[in-house]
Amino acid sequence: MLLVLMREHGGRIWRLADMCAACTAAAPHASVVPETLTACASSPSRVRRRGSRPHGHDERRRVRETLTLLATVLPRFSSPIARLLALQCALRADGNGKVHLPGGLLRGMRLGGHAVPWQELEHADWLRCLPTGRDRGQRGVAAQLLDVDAFATPHDRTGRARAAHWALHPAPMIVARAAPPALQLTALALAAHTGPEAGHAEADHLTRQCGLPQTQLDDLLDRLVRAHVLEMWHCDGDAGEIHWRIRIRSGRQQR
Repeated sequence: MLLVLMREHGGRIWRLADMCAACTAAAPHASVVPETLTACASSPSRVRRRGSRPHGHDERRRVRETLTLLATVLPRFSSPIARLLALQCALRADGNGKVHLPGGLLRGMRLGGHAVPWQELEHADWLRCLPTGRDRGQRGVAAQLLDVDAFATPHDRTGRARAAHWALHPAPMIVARAAPPALQLTALALAAHTGPEAGHAEADHLTRQCGLPQTQLDDLLDRLVRAHVLEMWHCDGDAGEIHWRIRIRSGRQQR
């Protein structure tokens, strides 16, 4: 049996139904719901314990929600590296909105000693670098978030810290550390909307999260295909959505 989505009356009514393969082939305006969305319910080998989540589910959700919040409070022209930095600050801040990013973390983000992204966030009135945090060497940078209520939630700091760590290596959409920040941010935004093998999101939503025009986002998606991170992508103009499928790598390639 297959889970099938059917369109009736010119799209005014949509129905989900369980149908056999033969009936599905004969039904007009019917489409099988992808297995990646139904496997947990339909495959006994993939049944999970009640209340459990797929690996990385909570991290993806937190990053997705934080990117959406940042898209509403940061200026549209904020650079990709400033957005990546703001994401780390938002997820690592304590309940009072204070955050310290160690020097090793900043160097891993290729930000060691660079003041411009911090200045962008200060000029946007989103954070204030603390006087003791101006040393961007071994000790890192300390800052105070100015929108404490929106970003510095005091509960579950462990979960937010895990999301911050996942955002640095958003499997399976990992790009080279030397990749441009715009490509890193695009891969992260896609990863936050990706299931086991594929994902989709509204095109306008992705452009807002990445702070990029649609033409530049299209170019970055093509680059992810050429980098063998994505297998393919396409834009559904009628629905205003972008769909993609990740490239499944062998165990040897993943290691």
